[in-house]
Amino acid sequence: MTIVKRFIAGAVCPRCGEMDTLKMYRDDAREHRECVRCDFADSMALDGSDQPAGEIETRVNRGGKVELEPAQPLNFVPNPGSDKG
Repeated sequence: MTIVKRFIAGAVCPRCGEMDTLKMYRDDAREHRECVRCDFADSMALDGSDQPAGEIETRVNRGGKVELEPAQPLNFVPNPGSDKG
């Protein structure tokens, strides 16, 4: 039996965030998704019975701390030509 793999139009990979890189195919018991860019892969039973073993690693939940620069406050000065104020 030949397995036909099809791209999913408009789908975004949950790991790398790239659009139009996911392909899917089915075998006798499972439906599979794969990313051609980052080698992400997952599958689920066709009856939807099993759940993932844990959270998959994505670009959002990867380890590491993001350093932010201190924010500068904005001072709003009234317009000198206005009547209000």
